[in-house]
Order: sequence, then C-alpha cells, then structure tokens
Amino acid sequence: MSLNHGAILKPGSSRNNKTGNWRNARPVYKHDKCTGCTMCERICPEGVIFQEDKKKFNVDLDYCKGCGICAEECPVKDIDMVPEEK
Repeated sequence: MSLNHGAILKPGSSRNNKTGNWRNARPVYKHDKCTGCTMCERICPEGVIFQEDKKKFNVDLDYCKGCGICAEECPVKDIDMVPEEK
C-alpha cells in the first residue's frame, strides 16, 4: 500500500496539492501605497504572489500557506495579514 498523500512525485506536480485550506491568516493587499517594488513577489517562499498591474499584486490563496513574510517585508506596509474565517 502506497502512502503518497501530498507527496511530490514528479517535477511540476506540486500544483495538484492545494495547501491553503489549513492557513490561519491570509494576506490582503490594500492597493493604496504600493510602489511596485516586487518585494512581495520575490520574497514569497511558495511563489504564489503575482503581479496584475504595475502597482497591483495578488496572491493565489489555493496555495498560500499564510506565513506572512510578504506583509512583514513590504516596505510600505500595503499588505495586511487577516485571520481566516473557519
């Protein structure tokens, strides 16, 4: 019997394992002070932050683990970590 629950078996297959359902907090972009520095996108350990416009970023909440690094490192504090509603 194979126990590969959540295991990454081949390259590029991690997108098959949504991880956001156990997150305690999620990043919410205010979109009012962003300078377009891309720090949040570059610092995200999961690579789930994407640029929509020059000064507008968002996050794929299906895969965001809620670590808060993006909010902590944002130089203009344009990201709030909001508790998840369960």
